[in-house]
Amino acid sequence: MMKLHIIITLLSLLSTNICLGLHVSLKLSRKTVPTIPYNAMSKNASRNVINISNMSSTTCQSTTLPIDTPTTAPSPSPPLKTSPAAEWHQQRRKQMLTKYGPEIKSLERDSHGLYVGIPLLLLANISLASLALYTGMASLPWIPLCLLAVFPGSMFSLWQLQILHDCLHGSLLPSSSKKNRKLQDGILFWASMPSAFGYYLYLKYGHLSHHRSVGDKDNASLERLFDSSRSEFEDGDVLFVAHRMKLKGGIGPTLQFPNIVKKWSTITTNHHTNNENNKNQKYNDATDNNDAGTWKLTMSISNSGFQMWKQLHPVRNAIAFTSSFLFERIMLVFNDGIVALTGRNFFFPNKPDSFHKECATYCRCAVMVRAALCILGGFSWKPLVFLYLCETLWSLPPHPACAMFVTNHGSKFSPNNNGGNDHESSSSSSSWGTLGMDGGCIPSYSTYAGRWYSLFTLGTNYHCEHHDFPNIPLHKLGKLREIAPEYYRRGSNDNLLHTMRDAFSTPDFYACMDASTITSAEVEFESGS
Repeated sequence: MMKLHIIITLLSLLSTNICLGLHVSLKLSRKTVPTIPYNAMSKNASRNVINISNMSSTTCQSTTLPIDTPTTAPSPSPPLKTSPAAEWHQQRRKQMLTKYGPEIKSLERDSHGLYVGIPLLLLANISLASLALYTGMASLPWIPLCLLAVFPGSMFSLWQLQILHDCLHGSLLPSSSKKNRKLQDGILFWASMPSAFGYYLYLKYGHLSHHRSVGDKDNASLERLFDSSRSEFEDGDVLFVAHRMKLKGGIGPTLQFPNIVKKWSTITTNHHTNNENNKNQKYNDATDNNDAGTWKLTMSISNSGFQMWKQLHPVRNAIAFTSSFLFERIMLVFNDGIVALTGRNFFFPNKPDSFHKECATYCRCAVMVRAALCILGGFSWKPLVFLYLCETLWSLPPHPACAMFVTNHGSKFSPNNNGGNDHESSSSSSSWGTLGMDGGCIPSYSTYAGRWYSLFTLGTNYHCEHHDFPNIPLHKLGKLREIAPEYYRRGSNDNLLHTMRDAFSTPDFYACMDASTITSAEVEFESGS
């Protein structure tokens, strides 16, 4: 009976993934059309990347992939300005292309993840669904369930994210034709399932803008992200880094509630002008909303957890980070159900209708998949809990992948602080290569812990390399480091536990956001009381 349930579920829930893989392999393996190089920071980037905001939406009315179904595109918004950190990557890219143009362009033009990414994506999704079913049908005890989520579950979830990430950047398939862009959007939508809260909405609306706005002190704030009327997020990574790094600007989201109890209408959290200058979240009397029947509450789970950090207390800080991160992800699971029922994502009240329509379409499909897994898994919540743990544990200490997750956009300094302009490394900085913005601050960081680590994270650890050349497939980024070694740190023996300890001892500003006030000797941190 267990085998029958598994077969039925895989056929019904993952037939899209399987058929999609066969379709891509059979149709595209014969093509030799090169991909167009993608420069995430160039003025003409929109010509070279997948314009996901204009792609077709999908519905849950059929198990086939509705590639040709047109929908209303989100209203156009003025382009985001390029942040100093993004400009730094752009300059490095130009320098490397000048020196190693033919070798690097071959990685961009001739490389894709069709024969690596598609099989691994199928493996990851089928494994996640099968293991989720097993936890429920076998009534697996909680300790074995958690261990199964740590490995291999968290690895498969990370693989799912990174292969979809390659799909977004146009490096998964060997062709950049308009038809394949629609196919890429379909892969991004359907292959993000099964999941507990999923990666689709972040990738679709928040990742490409992250490459343009990384570390921007005006755009990279919680208040700006949640209050914005743009279809895309100003920087989607703010949703993650707010748990562990210092940001400028106010907090968010601002939620609006019915004024059921009169006294509640005067309660709101104060807007923080600078997160790093506010130790505690305070509640102040607020001005009445224009609608007398509602009241507003401005809050932030991530900021509340971050305010509990104390300098040089890595264990305390890691616990605060883990607590806020897990709690926020639980809220995302519940929010998916609310969005599926109401058709609106209330965390983003000013977004255009097209955004809310896409959120509702995805959430309805994802919730149906989760419900089916729980029902077929013996009417148990354990399949959903398993998927939730798979998606969260790889981001948390002491999981090995946490080391690269919490350090990918800090404010580190090259030893010689040469701003990246001196190609001749001194002996004191020979292990760092050509690094550093003005003042020597480094906004993107890679974690080098050997071949096994790169395999385990599927190349996600090459984060600085990825921001230099976003459309090189993740499994080829190690080759980029070999081609241009002077631009990256030497060695492959990073101590992951020490990396996590340092990250949780003293938090950085996000991606050199306030580099002018940081020194390489010490980053001032106002600890919570």
